[in-house]
Amino acid sequence: MIKHFPITTKITALLCILMLCVTGYAQNTRGTIRGKVITANNEPAAYVSIGLEGTTHGSATNENGEFSFRAPAGSYKLIISYVGVERVEVPLTLTAGQTVDVPTITVKANQSQLSEVNVIANSANRFTSRISTDAAKIPLTPLENAQSYTTVTSGLLKEQQVFNVDEALRNAPGIQKMWDATGRAGDGGGYFTLRGFVTQTRLRNGIAGTITNTVDAVNVEKIEVIKGPSATLFGSTLTSFGGLINRVTKKPYEAFGLEVGNNVGSYDLSRTTIDLNTPLTASKNLLFRVNAAYNTEGSFRNFGKSRSFTIAPSLSYKASERLSFLVEAEIFSGRSSAAPFFFFYSQPKDLGVTKVSDLTIDYKQAYVSDDVRQRSRSINYFAQMNYKISDKFTSQTVFSSSNSFSDGANPFYYLVTDALAKSFDPSVSITPSGRSYIARYDQSTKDSKLNSIEVQHNLNGDFNTGSIRHRFVFGLDFLHQNSNQVFFTNFYGIAPMNSKTFNYGSFNQALVDATNAANPLTINNTYPYFYKKDAYSAYLSDVVNITDQLIASVGLRIDHFKHSGTQKFDRSPDAAAFNQTAFSPKFGLIYQPVKDQLSFFANYQNGFVNPDIYINASGTPTIPKLQIANQAEGGVKMALFDGKLNGTLSYYHIKVSNSLYSVQSSVPGVFAQTQDGTQVSKGFEAEIIANPFSGLNIVTGFAYNDSKYTKADADVDGLRPVTAGSPYLGNFYLSYRLPETAVKGLGVGFGGNYVSKNKIINSVSGGTFELPEYYLFNSNIFYDRTKYRVGLAVNNLTNKQYYTGYTTINPQRLRQVVLSLSYKF
Repeated sequence: MIKHFPITTKITALLCILMLCVTGYAQNTRGTIRGKVITANNEPAAYVSIGLEGTTHGSATNENGEFSFRAPAGSYKLIISYVGVERVEVPLTLTAGQTVDVPTITVKANQSQLSEVNVIANSANRFTSRISTDAAKIPLTPLENAQSYTTVTSGLLKEQQVFNVDEALRNAPGIQKMWDATGRAGDGGGYFTLRGFVTQTRLRNGIAGTITNTVDAVNVEKIEVIKGPSATLFGSTLTSFGGLINRVTKKPYEAFGLEVGNNVGSYDLSRTTIDLNTPLTASKNLLFRVNAAYNTEGSFRNFGKSRSFTIAPSLSYKASERLSFLVEAEIFSGRSSAAPFFFFYSQPKDLGVTKVSDLTIDYKQAYVSDDVRQRSRSINYFAQMNYKISDKFTSQTVFSSSNSFSDGANPFYYLVTDALAKSFDPSVSITPSGRSYIARYDQSTKDSKLNSIEVQHNLNGDFNTGSIRHRFVFGLDFLHQNSNQVFFTNFYGIAPMNSKTFNYGSFNQALVDATNAANPLTINNTYPYFYKKDAYSAYLSDVVNITDQLIASVGLRIDHFKHSGTQKFDRSPDAAAFNQTAFSPKFGLIYQPVKDQLSFFANYQNGFVNPDIYINASGTPTIPKLQIANQAEGGVKMALFDGKLNGTLSYYHIKVSNSLYSVQSSVPGVFAQTQDGTQVSKGFEAEIIANPFSGLNIVTGFAYNDSKYTKADADVDGLRPVTAGSPYLGNFYLSYRLPETAVKGLGVGFGGNYVSKNKIINSVSGGTFELPEYYLFNSNIFYDRTKYRVGLAVNNLTNKQYYTGYTTINPQRLRQVVLSLSYKF
């Protein structure tokens, strides 16, 4: 009998065999260069780029200042060069099959100065990040981490002229935007789906950093998409079963730097940015940096304006060689018109539709005047203290305060049958299609606030027991959330879906104010979120080098959750208080057949959620059980050919238990639920970041997700959840910089995304409604010099009409041309 294997298994096996063969051949023609770099203070110089002059061969030091990489036999100069400090050159001769031990290199700089490192050799791979300190809360290279994650670097964002985190995530495989940011307190930024589950950008440098509106990237050094349930290290409140999005911010460094930029473009785009860094003392133990952006933009629709301001100051203080402090703030303020979201009031079955082309939505119509706007604001504060206990142990204490606010109207539109529209407005005429109208509502907020405080302490160690190396973190974490959010809705009449004569601008601020005055907020027409939540946690994770090539990891979190109970608008009790305790383990295993170049990995990851109290079939309030997710994942990671070929191939299987779903109640008029549902999400992901030859860089990815309810309400049992997004996703970006013998600094880029059909309604009773698949292309050209940079980007190159959403239809921006200029002083 011939056994057939899935195509993804065949591809993975073939690639692994090919990589092993090629790497084995390369080992016979290359030698190894290794050594250590220290600072002027005789400390290990961590994460410093180092390379061979005139080649693409190089590496970066680890947290101990050590480096090791392979190169073809020959004579070279090993080069390190960085801003404001004398460059270092070390001549060497490399023999095939041999190892050259370079004498310890001293760089005339302190560690923080090294953030400005530039490699003289042509960088082997501009869009990779060699070390992450947040993904495992331990400094690890991707090949040492048994969990999948993707890093989007600031260099890639600058080249693509991407200004916010939402757009930056188009470079990460397996993640899909579903909603633009609503601007409402508590909602966070945009909504995404990752491995079949909804997630948002809620973490900053590994701790709470919620932002109400679209997250500006002016202060972002890199973005990490950490995949799979991750409650062991990050808890449950800020993550999802699909993973999490962590933004890593820019830090002060020990040199003066000033960069100002200006961007103009289609739809009246105007954006001004500044990045100022300066030492405040002669000894450079007190450093200051501020990043800021002011952004205004119109819309491709006939109405729509947005205005936002972001400022992120940071101050670092080095009290001694052992003790240092970092204080930061983020202030995001915005005022914008709402983008139209189309919901299904009447189900697709009743409307007789299955796809967008069955409707007559006017793609360029805002359906509202642009004076209907919402105010949003996020003010976040952070403080960090680092203490070096010894060469083997460090201590870190972090404080975070996140404060979000919103107030104002947020129009939502509902698709209705003509018959239903006529019941709302008797003047409506029945049309041949029977689906020619929308009902105009809003989901607005009134002085809504969500405040979070997180205090976290981490003890990190790097030591040996015999011949076994341990890298561990022990952490204590306290997270407090205080919600005072008020949502409400009003009805603003029926409007035709597509009309050349109807005055859609009549839905304006005057109408909103009059409607609000006529309908004062009461317990009957509001949806309050009044509650307090506390989570007290302790966690431990240990990465153990059993041998140089075999690495195991183990972790456990203990989490005690306290819910104060919820209140109604008049502050009377609604749901009772309750407590829960959760245990979240994780395990990982890595084997590197070729050390630091190829690793096979497997993991077990766990996640949990504390659901709110629900009403059971008997009409009784019920304290929920923990909702649990367990993931098994395996795959291969690579950093081959001296970092010219990097990537991850992985297969995952996530099972969620104790899901809530609706059931028939014995009490009339009661919405009842039970909690024995299950869901399975499994899939394959691939990411490749390559530098095939000097000047050309490639970023590409592919993801397939198969998600379905395996026990749920009969209406959706066995079907794909609407939160899972599209089953197939693809992304790519090609960048080419002309060689220095031509026009130094001139380059071009071209990229795009593929998104397959997305079932935003998928049930027996409602039917199925799909958003169409789409291909989206972007291009840019840039001229990048030491002192200045000029760029021209064209986003949505083919002017494609496309949609995002889950349970909704959300038209997206058409072609936009952006011109950028920045200058460094």
